Amino acid sequence: MTTGQGASGAEPCPPGPAGTLMERLGITVQEVTPATARGSMPVAGNTQPHGMLHGGASAALVETLGSLAASAHAGPDRRAVGIELGVTHHRSASQGLVHAVAAAAHLGRSLASYQVTVRDDGGQLIASGRLTCMLL
Repeated sequence: MTTGQGASGAEPCPPGPAGTLMERLGITVQEVTPATARGSMPVAGNTQPHGMLHGGASAALVETLGSLAASAHAGPDRRAVGIELGVTHHRSASQGLVHAVAAAAHLGRSLASYQVTVRDDGGQLIASGRLTCMLL
């Protein structure tokens, strides 16, 4: 994935590296900058037994996008690690894709925090989350 990708109309990145949670969940990333990250994930394959999107899958999408943006903020010689994650699930999704946008709430020297929204194909809010990363 390339920092800044998506704003110029570039194609979305394929799911993450082999063997990662990104790959298993089918998360694709459209854009990553220090201030924002955008990505999508299929509902199919990421459901709980009742056929609805699993809350843990939504949380993983929130943390993935926030962490990617925090890594872009940290720069190439530093790492971002999640230290706090909170997700509120507002409604269910049972088909299609969910789309998430992480927006920076705080970009500091040692911490970066993001507000993340997860919406279905129709634009309905599915979940909202908050992620704080420590920059090492």
